[in-house]
Amino acid sequence: MSARFRSVVPAIVLMGLVGPLASCSPPQDVADVAQVVAGVNRPDANFAVELVTRDTPEVVAEWPNSHPQQSLGWITHQRTSSDPLIAPGDKLSLAVWDNDDTSLLSSPAQKVIQLPDLRVSSDGTIFLPYVDKVYVAKMTPEEARVAIQQKLLAIIPSAQVQLNYGSGTQNSVVVLSGVANPGNVSLTDRSTTVTSVIAQSGGVPVGMANPQINLQRDGKLYRISADTLLQHPELDTTLRGGDKVFITPDDRYFMSLGAAGKEAVINFTRDEITTLEAMSLVGGLDQGTADPKGILILRNYPASAVRSDTKKGPPKQRMIFSFDLTTADGLFSAGEFKVEDRDLVLVTQSPLVNTRTILNFVSGFLSTGRTVIAATN
Repeated sequence: MSARFRSVVPAIVLMGLVGPLASCSPPQDVADVAQVVAGVNRPDANFAVELVTRDTPEVVAEWPNSHPQQSLGWITHQRTSSDPLIAPGDKLSLAVWDNDDTSLLSSPAQKVIQLPDLRVSSDGTIFLPYVDKVYVAKMTPEEARVAIQQKLLAIIPSAQVQLNYGSGTQNSVVVLSGVANPGNVSLTDRSTTVTSVIAQSGGVPVGMANPQINLQRDGKLYRISADTLLQHPELDTTLRGGDKVFITPDDRYFMSLGAAGKEAVINFTRDEITTLEAMSLVGGLDQGTADPKGILILRNYPASAVRSDTKKGPPKQRMIFSFDLTTADGLFSAGEFKVEDRDLVLVTQSPLVNTRTILNFVSGFLSTGRTVIAATN
């Protein structure tokens, strides 16, 4: 090969290197911070960027919720007697002891008369032979026993009454769904609480996202998370006949995208989730591509929430909250900033990724050039 040709080859190789670099940009799967917030300073920008610092979580906590949920409230525990109150539909079984040989209800050889399964009627009474109706509704079983015995003494002077009580539909709770064993649960006493009924029905389901305890009473719906209920015994509601209980998962969620451990829709696992907890739920940062200075939360507020005074509301409907996890202030702030329903947690790409891509690109061409030059010698 001539010396002139050998001198031309490196130039051709360099031209082959420069051409692709000039005409191509390195591949990119995830946006970086600059791309996401581009245009924020324009007068007509329809979003705002807020760098989250020490004071930000407290300020934003005063803003209207981006996706407010109806507050259903809850009923606290009420101290009451353990004795049930008899209601229509309940069943009473009586044993009447009688030592009188001339009793109207028994023979001379019979000392006890069994009157089983006497259903309490809709008017709150039971029927007794030779006595007629006896009102027992809204009485405890012991009060009803005394009332029945007093009625029987008119025809059986020596009568003594033993009473067994069985609850009916008006003294039971229906557990509808969300448990292993749904169905009716009898209220054996008035102090029965929602946690004891759930336990009898199979307990709170394992694996359900932040289980919500729902209580229907008198046409109203109440709701509380199982975690809150278990941590506060004073909220363990005392149930009443006719109550309906069911358990549902928390329907709130947030999304993760970008250079996170996983891109997914994440259900809320507790009542409140901070940004740091959200990062744990999404599998942390991709060590090879993530920018720890570029963790973003994108949130869309309703138009009614926008305020000129940023202490009372967001300046724009579309807000981007930016976190720098390389500083102590950024980490502490992320540990206090609450994620809201339907937020987007975006982990942006580190600028170093593009630099590494270009260097690898150049290194590959230089290696190719050296191979071609060596082959020409």
